[in-house]
Amino acid sequence: MKNGSYSFEILASKRVDTPNRQEELVEATVALIVDLKRSVKIIEGRFDSDSSIVDELNVDIEFDKSLNIKDNLEVLPLTVGVGVPGLVARDGSLVFAPNLRRVSGLRFKEKLEGQLDCHVVIENDATCAANCEFRFGVGKGQKSMLMVTLGTGIGGGIVANSQIFHGESNFAGEIGHMVVNPFGPECSCGKKGCWERYASGSGLGRIGREAGLARKAPKIVELAGGDAESIKGEHIIASAQNGDTQAVEIIKEFSWWIALGLSNLANILDPKLIVIGGGVVNSHGVWLDFVREAFADLVEGVSVRDRINIEAAKFGIYAGAIGAGLFSAEEILI
Repeated sequence: MKNGSYSFEILASKRVDTPNRQEELVEATVALIVDLKRSVKIIEGRFDSDSSIVDELNVDIEFDKSLNIKDNLEVLPLTVGVGVPGLVARDGSLVFAPNLRRVSGLRFKEKLEGQLDCHVVIENDATCAANCEFRFGVGKGQKSMLMVTLGTGIGGGIVANSQIFHGESNFAGEIGHMVVNPFGPECSCGKKGCWERYASGSGLGRIGREAGLARKAPKIVELAGGDAESIKGEHIIASAQNGDTQAVEIIKEFSWWIALGLSNLANILDPKLIVIGGGVVNSHGVWLDFVREAFADLVEGVSVRDRINIEAAKFGIYAGAIGAGLFSAEEILI
């Protein structure tokens, strides 16, 4: 940070499965931080300054749980930012996580600070993504923006009047649990017909499985190993990219559900820009134009309101991690 401006680069990244138990999640997070922190030293010696992004870290470093954190790291991190899905209280507790139910109630900030011996910020992952895209991505310079992350579920981050909007309890942006069909399939949150049951990556898989079981998607079933129950979103995306017309029809239905939720939110928030990120964003070339087309049909007063642009996140799947780091850096540097 210099003169109020920021700069950053991604030196290392690593993807691991997310545990669904409190203590295991804390241990896995600490181990990942140690891995990345120690790996940066290796990477800095291996790559020149022009190499700003390492797509996936291929250096495996074993974290010795029997040792104190200070024994595992030569230099402790100054600050750590973590983005997590669900309701995150202002004290850094993960109050409720519909897609990680056994983790709900975790005093995450307290646990991590106790083990890492450094400053930690815990924030909702989609709010983190909004922070990144608003400051450095496609939302840079905008006064209003809606961030929508499509993955296992759907998360949201809101920018209003050039500020991240957190809400009274810090719970703003839980857009995936907006009910779009009260008689729809049950959601992990306990309600029925939530938007994320139709318009997330797992929602795409559900739509595809229904088509496969109805014998309407033989090529997708073939990609899934011949088992319609095994169909996932990536099978549908791949089949659509290969020109399967039935897969394209499923993608259009999926896109309509995305557009329905976006139009409802646009009617409420009236943003200048909607940014779509999350795990599904890498395939946006398959579905984004369908979303834009359906959105124009669904949003109120499209002919009289200012254009609302819908764009893919500049930083893709990295936006949440970058935004979490920005939140943590701001707290200690500003």
